[in-house]
Amino acid sequence: MSSDPATALVVDAANVIGSVPDGWWRDRAGAAARLNARLAAAQLPHTPIVVVYEGAAKRGVPADPDARPVVVHAPGSGDDEIVRQAKRYAVDGPVAVVTADRGLIDRVRAVGADVIGPGWLLDRLPEAPRPE
Repeated sequence: MSSDPATALVVDAANVIGSVPDGWWRDRAGAAARLNARLAAAQLPHTPIVVVYEGAAKRGVPADPDARPVVVHAPGSGDDEIVRQAKRYAVDGPVAVVTADRGLIDRVRAVGADVIGPGWLLDRLPEAPRPE
């Protein structure tokens, strides 16, 4: 299912970013911008790709419902927004959530989503540009 182009992909940005110990905690907005650039450049077949940012990471990428990826800013809890997005897209067809957060996994499965680990996504993204 994870490679099915009809599958909507909802990305837990905090979990994906946090899965790589590259100093992201020193610049959460910059880490968000890098992830978003990699998602935008990726040749992923999924429609849509929705990435949810929370907290300080929201400063790195403007919310944009028309972009690829669709950028959503969580108004409160990122997990709550990810569940909301998974439920929204599950109405129209298959949806997969990219996360390794155990509590979130149970919640998104309860609304009909499949779960894919961050490593699956990171393996499919182009390398992040190196800072100059």
